[in-house]
Amino acid sequence: MVAGMKRIRGYAAVLVVVVLGLWGGGPAQAVGVGLPPVVVRVPTSEKVVFLTIDDGWTHDAEAARMLVERRVPATLFLLPGATAYDTGYFTDLVGDGRVAVENHTVNHPDLTTLDAAGKDAEVCGAREQLAAVFGKAPRLLRPPYGAVDDEVRLAAKGCGVKALVTWTYDFTTWSQTPPTPGR
Repeated sequence: MVAGMKRIRGYAAVLVVVVLGLWGGGPAQAVGVGLPPVVVRVPTSEKVVFLTIDDGWTHDAEAARMLVERRVPATLFLLPGATAYDTGYFTDLVGDGRVAVENHTVNHPDLTTLDAAGKDAEVCGAREQLAAVFGKAPRLLRPPYGAVDDEVRLAAKGCGVKALVTWTYDFTTWSQTPPTPGR
């Protein structure tokens, strides 16, 4: 995590929070009219990196310190169970005002493999649990494994999700040299 933060230091700006409305007209899955969009890329001419943190199992004090000291906004797509054993770690970050907590489901399943009730239990269940801890219901969903279809989008909509956010690059799957942005 710390090494990854150092890699992006040279960028003119680091933006981690995905704010609803930023991607108006941007690439999103068009099938399924009326369903929340699937956002993979946010069109911008700014030198920006959208860095997100998933799951929440690793509570790295140094990473939290860097986010706060450098005033880096962050979006955390958390599993409720990962927050339960050290809630203060996340409530302190959220209390700083630059960190948003969003939905990553209850148990991290491939949502496309679940029936409608299972999808609802995972997405709505995480929303309710995270809202109870952080005082605000998540509006974004990071589907585990990036697995999404129109049935997942429909379930997400029923749970108050405004957009599903996936990714372009994954630090955990990079070799020694990160890919060139924009490819």
